[in-house]
Amino acid sequence: MTTGAMPTAVLGTTGMEITRVGLGAWAMGGAGWAYSWGAQDDAEAVRTIRAAVDSGINWIDTAAVYGLGHSESLVGQAVHTIPEADRPFVFTKCGRVWDADNPLAEPRSVAAAASLRRELDASLRRLNVDRIDLYQVHQPAEDGTAVEEYWATMLGFVAAGKVRAVGLSNHDVGQLAIAEQVGHVESLQPPLSAIDRDAASELLPWCQRNATGVIVYSPMQSGLLTGKYTTASVADLPADDWRRTSADFTDNLDRNLAVVDAVRTVAARHDATPSAVAVAWTLAWPGVTGAIVGARSPRQIDAWIGAGSLELTRDDLASIAAAIRTARVGSGPELPPTAD
Repeated sequence: MTTGAMPTAVLGTTGMEITRVGLGAWAMGGAGWAYSWGAQDDAEAVRTIRAAVDSGINWIDTAAVYGLGHSESLVGQAVHTIPEADRPFVFTKCGRVWDADNPLAEPRSVAAAASLRRELDASLRRLNVDRIDLYQVHQPAEDGTAVEEYWATMLGFVAAGKVRAVGLSNHDVGQLAIAEQVGHVESLQPPLSAIDRDAASELLPWCQRNATGVIVYSPMQSGLLTGKYTTASVADLPADDWRRTSADFTDNLDRNLAVVDAVRTVAARHDATPSAVAVAWTLAWPGVTGAIVGARSPRQIDAWIGAGSLELTRDDLASIAAAIRTARVGSGPELPPTAD
């Protein structure tokens, strides 16, 4: 199915037909919190969201914790500058609670019912909507709340009409199975890239068997697979960019750059960008409905917007798999089963 020139797929059993690529708003949260990407111009963030919609993208993924509420506020602001008939689906996440007096502290994973209700009301207010299209638990709870308890709370939000559909993010197969016994898990949001492939081992097959939609995040491995980073440019990242302490950008950088070289070679074959190839690689996996791709400017969208319609060949996928094996990067299967 397509909407205009943008390929789409139905997200699980939600009935929402989403474009194969969606806009991620993590970096739009700006500076001043634990997982910041550095300073972000708010007006540029709003222009980026509008540019994504103008390009045909019909969903945006954010979270309450991104910028400690700031990303949601910007998404709400941007969406309400778009004619109602053209507005994208808005997906957000809950379950990560921060200390307003210590914004640089690590957020806590809290899923008690009262806390989730407070978060939902705050997100509705910041987004300026009556109903959230997809509401996801960001991380497994660390406050002692059992999966079945917080999943029942989430299903209650749907029954109350405040949420259209609910999903889980960063949960494993065992946790998914527990939630599924309480009520259908309509979506899962795991990381997936040519560097981080663990989701392809068990999570994607489980979701296929259970009609659970999958929207993967970090398909470009936080920008590493765009081809723009070198040892020197990583050293020049802003001091408050969380990637400066990430193993992917430090201890494992040289090995990861070997995979980037393979991605760049495939991109040249298709007259495409490495960014588009990196995202298309995730979309080649059975069970993946769509990929969340971050951008901080309209120009960055131009680099990967073609990923949704880019079909990688068996040779393309095999070339990237060979680079993964040679460089001994990450874990999990290197090649989608359809390309074996």
